[in-house]
Amino acid sequence: MPARASQLNSRIVHRAVAAFLLLTLCLLYGSATSADAIQLSANPLEPIEDCATPDSGTFESISHPEIERKRFLARLGVDRWHAAGINGRGIKIAVLDSGFRGYKEQLGKALPGQVKVHSFRSDGNIEARDSQHGILCGEVLHTIAPDAELLFANWEPDRPDQFLDAVRWARKEGARLVSCSLIMPSWSDGEGHGSVHEALRSIIGEGAKTGDLICFASAGNTAERHWSGPFNADQRGRHQWAAGQIDNLIMPWGSDPVSVEMCWSGASDYEVQISDNATGELVAVSRPTEKGKRVCAIARFNPVSGHLYQAMVRHVSGEKGNFHLVVLGGGLKYAKAQSSIPFPADGQEVVAVGAVDEQGRRLSYSSCGPNSRQPKPDLVAAVPFYSLWRSRPFAGTSAAAPQAAGLAAVLWSRHLDWTANQIREALRLSAHDLGPRGHDWETGYGCVALPVLK
Repeated sequence: MPARASQLNSRIVHRAVAAFLLLTLCLLYGSATSADAIQLSANPLEPIEDCATPDSGTFESISHPEIERKRFLARLGVDRWHAAGINGRGIKIAVLDSGFRGYKEQLGKALPGQVKVHSFRSDGNIEARDSQHGILCGEVLHTIAPDAELLFANWEPDRPDQFLDAVRWARKEGARLVSCSLIMPSWSDGEGHGSVHEALRSIIGEGAKTGDLICFASAGNTAERHWSGPFNADQRGRHQWAAGQIDNLIMPWGSDPVSVEMCWSGASDYEVQISDNATGELVAVSRPTEKGKRVCAIARFNPVSGHLYQAMVRHVSGEKGNFHLVVLGGGLKYAKAQSSIPFPADGQEVVAVGAVDEQGRRLSYSSCGPNSRQPKPDLVAAVPFYSLWRSRPFAGTSAAAPQAAGLAAVLWSRHLDWTANQIREALRLSAHDLGPRGHDWETGYGCVALPVLK
């Protein structure tokens, strides 16, 4: 038998045996994990958060970041507003994130002297995760709107109820703005719909009443590791990424866990299978359908260093339709940038902010629209942002969203009687148009900037 045929048969046998064992476990014990995924390993994997990622580039430290920052603020038009004494006074901004470890050390430095915090995690620990991602977002906001008050809140991954509680808390505390630079792809259908979006819209408000919020969110760094489109079935009900290709190569960034997350709309159901590219061994399968409707399937696994993996999607039931798939923690061979903006930025109630370089060119990782009839992304911002408390600049769309929120705070502090919709429209009109005239699915309405101060 030829070596290639032998390898193929070996992969088929591995998959069949693993699938049989997995089915047996499910029948004996029910769901294997608390998440919407089953791992073929001893320990269930924790949900994965996607914020600062390797594909958003690395930037070396510079000798005088304060000079670069001054130039950066001038490009945003902030310097003229600060010179006029307009700095965000009277505005509260809530930073919803997971990385606040060591935030107290930055009070009065990169952050305001006081920051109100609230953890919605079960353990109540605002510093639970060893990350400073949220502190960096706070530094961007404090730099642009130094007189604005900041609120910090975190929640547990895979707990949209806690996330929504954090938004409710922010509104109750008087926040006018929310800045979120985390993505949760499985919390929507990838096109701005779903129960979490409905709840978020009701909390934020429609933007016309006093107290309604503006929520800014990073567009995501997933343009090169996302796929979307109609399910193209082969004879066995497996999706074909290209003609005759039922496997999509996954390239893990290292040995950290990888999550493959698929979402869709409608009454359909699908299964995601992950196998080792070399051995054909099945390493993760999304959980079988439970009672009730679901719109996502997640498969998580711990990669072996140096190994590549394959993602296969199988149609289980219902009418086949469009779907989105994204890899958190690795690259994807067959990928599409279009419609790659995930939750929360895919919703019409949220301002999605992408990333461009200093010349106004979309950075290759910055997620794109269109995700729905609502124009996406809304805006873009130039990155990186030059931090003064760590040597490396802050990059990715994570650094873009708080720029827009900070500018909104400065603008709102001058027009305290304006509604959320008025502030949102003013930012749209003051943005520097990039690419084709008007809105486009790569750079939105343009690069954020304050209007000329009159």
